Amino acid sequence: MPAIAIRTATAADAGTLLRLVRALAAYENLSDAVTATEEDLRRDGFGPHPAFEARIVSLDGADVGFTLFYPNYSTFAGRAGLFLEDLFVEPAARGHGLGRLLLADLARIAAGRGWRALVLHVLDWNPTRQFYEHLGFRRHGEWLLHSLSGEALARLADRRDDA
Repeated sequence: MPAIAIRTATAADAGTLLRLVRALAAYENLSDAVTATEEDLRRDGFGPHPAFEARIVSLDGADVGFTLFYPNYSTFAGRAGLFLEDLFVEPAARGHGLGRLLLADLARIAAGRGWRALVLHVLDWNPTRQFYEHLGFRRHGEWLLHSLSGEALARLADRRDDA
């Protein structure tokens, strides 16, 4: 039976996290989108006011997957929740239940903090959609994700009128 362990990432794991983020981006055909550096991850995840937390899963002593998450807030429920930004397990390590273990780990964290929900986004082509739904995640087909970044974000930030 393989040895499986899940641990909280530390600043010393910034290189491991970046390696796994790059592997996730390659899986999603988004390798060119990764501009993060180890220093970015150290600064934003492990400073005095961390923007995220991460957990790393190892299989037989090798770090093969991770979750990266942060709190969100539901104004309707009046409660915080856990937003899962990333979950990834290297292809060679799949088939050992690591994804399910990582999600159960996050569910325990959320429940232990009194957070009401665990929320994630998944690409429409990603076959893990069925895995999430099997675990009880509900798809919100009526909700469409929107984002604002880059030049569009800068333009809106520079607007000074009330229109």
